[in-house]
Amino acid sequence: MALTELTIIGRPCLAAYRPSPWALAHVTFYGDETASETMGGACGYGNLFSSGYGTDTAALSTTLFNNGFACGTCYQIKCVQSKWCYPTVKFTTVTATNLCPPNWAEDSNNGGWCNPPRVHFDMSKPAFMKIAQWKAGIVPVMYRRVPCVTKGGFRFKFQGNGYWLLVYVMNVGGGGDIAKMWVKGSKTGWISMSHNWGASYQAFATLRGQSLSFKITSYTTKETIICWNVAPANWNIGLTYSTDVNFH
Repeated sequence: MALTELTIIGRPCLAAYRPSPWALAHVTFYGDETASETMGGACGYGNLFSSGYGTDTAALSTTLFNNGFACGTCYQIKCVQSKWCYPTVKFTTVTATNLCPPNWAEDSNNGGWCNPPRVHFDMSKPAFMKIAQWKAGIVPVMYRRVPCVTKGGFRFKFQGNGYWLLVYVMNVGGGGDIAKMWVKGSKTGWISMSHNWGASYQAFATLRGQSLSFKITSYTTKETIICWNVAPANWNIGLTYSTDVNFH
């Protein structure tokens, strides 16, 4: 784990994420009890077990996915108005790790569950089975955005090459989402990173041989955190670097 110094821009006591009101949606599930089909996904988290998300995950319809800016957001979901609901279960909590794409070959009320403008969650089967019997297939739910409760700080997974740094940001607390990101080498100023897709940001720069720091702004709360010296000068592609700071 990298030892980092934290700088918070703004007033974090005002920036802390608060739950949203409850709203109506529907949920289905994909994959089987192993949740193997949920691994990977549009957010780019890869193996959801090793990246810390496990099986409590969901793919979001386009309306919720927000071009990938909703990756990492967290939701409480409770089954309602169905005989298949487990009446003793208040809710379960899932993290958005994938996109449920539209299926325009099917009617939006009969198979095209993720077609815009529907608000829909396609959950992993283990997550679905916490709130309803799997044979239901689809159930109405109430849902709300909630703060993401994480253990530890941000994790940065590096991909790319010597001239292109692609960073997947995982384990984001608070609102769970990211609006903007910058990287700073020990020999450079702050370099703005563009949103690639999902939870990944990229910089076209030569940063080899420099220790790297990152600045991250939350999409929801607009809070900005600077994580100094996240990766040492001998950082490498394919590795994940951890910090001890996070949103709340």
